[in-house]
Amino acid sequence: MSVLSVRQIRFRYLTLYGLRWLPSGLLIPVMILLMQERGLSLSQIGLVATAQGLVVLALELPTGGFADALGRKPVLVVAWVVCLASLVLFAVADTFWMFFLVWALQGVYRALDSGPLESWYVDATLAADPKAEYERGLGWAGTVIGIAIGAGALLSGGLVALGPVGPVSALALPVLVAIVLQAVALVALTVLLVEHRPAQGAAAVRASVAEAPRMVGQAVGLLRSNRVLLALVAVELFWGFGMITFESLLPVRLAEVVGDSDRAAALLGPAGSAAWLANAAGAALTPLLLRRLGAAPAAALMRVLQGVTVVGMGLLAGPVGVLVAYLACYTVHGASNPLHMGLLHRQVDGPYRTSVLSLNSMMGQPAGALGGVVLTALADATSITIAMLVGGVVLAVAAPLYLPAWRAGRRAAEPDAGEQRPGDSAAGPGHPGPALDPAGPVDPIPAAASAPGRSD
Repeated sequence: MSVLSVRQIRFRYLTLYGLRWLPSGLLIPVMILLMQERGLSLSQIGLVATAQGLVVLALELPTGGFADALGRKPVLVVAWVVCLASLVLFAVADTFWMFFLVWALQGVYRALDSGPLESWYVDATLAADPKAEYERGLGWAGTVIGIAIGAGALLSGGLVALGPVGPVSALALPVLVAIVLQAVALVALTVLLVEHRPAQGAAAVRASVAEAPRMVGQAVGLLRSNRVLLALVAVELFWGFGMITFESLLPVRLAEVVGDSDRAAALLGPAGSAAWLANAAGAALTPLLLRRLGAAPAAALMRVLQGVTVVGMGLLAGPVGVLVAYLACYTVHGASNPLHMGLLHRQVDGPYRTSVLSLNSMMGQPAGALGGVVLTALADATSITIAMLVGGVVLAVAAPLYLPAWRAGRRAAEPDAGEQRPGDSAAGPGHPGPALDPAGPVDPIPAAASAPGRSD
């Protein structure tokens, strides 16, 4: 990995990241409509979509450990091949069970894809230059995802406007283009991602399968041994709960202030595209926030500001006020995610990096489900405004969980800390703390992609 320069590694990472999300941008505007066109009801669409969540929840941690044990490139190649297969099936699916299989394959893809590319980027960057500020690349990745999905959505709209081409319906055209782009991304992955692995072949695969559970165990053990890491992962619980406000309740709130569901849906189309651009703009602010505030204080501030924007969505009158708060929410999210993930990376050694990223990502799944049940029930019992206020408060109260990382950074910056960098432990840059016992997890002391919202 050290053969490449930091600049080359960052360029390859951002290129692959953009190619990874461009097909998603094409699919987001037409996915639900195409399933309806082929005979599925909204309730059936909800059921088939659960396949993805269940598969991700089951495979998130095991696949993260497998990527750490075998290598990031082979796992990513399998992930993108599975994605390509799911898109091909989606193009021809016309029954409930075919669409269920599509979403199950998407779950396998997302579980395999969660973390390895980002882990490769961080490890390759540190191998090229141990003092490199990889947070800049993570911030630019947020900009890239916003541009890629926004461009894909615009292209999708243009293809639909072209109308049917022969036997291919207008809604199916973006799916065919997404298949082509996914194939291009797969080829680019095999060429651009350079990884040096100690062993290859069938024997390496068997050894990695056997090693994966131990890697997961070590990653979970880090939560017990590193209170900074534990606090950072706990942030995801609050975020997963609170995100229901701007992903699920916002359309209902907008319909409430507009007074018409159809008009609200029409406004949400361009607003969703604008939200991705706002997310990209927020991510571009990451280097400035790092310079002015530092990673942990900036991340804490972003959590508070995101809570404020959600409160604004619940209280502001009229569609303009609600949509301005909505765009502000995604601007803040674009800035907060790279800061959170950068802090997370600095608490993990390379061998366990993907496992910890998967653990962090997995925390949002049950929290989101709980938020969906609690906040929607609260909205029914009281009002959308009350539910959004509660969700906004939950998002903001996660801010103190960045205090351990901030304190660790201050200790590392003290004069007697030598060359240590903010966020590093006394054991060295990026080290989680006490050395890990190769026989198992250590005994006790310890950022992410959904429309728009999570990118993982």
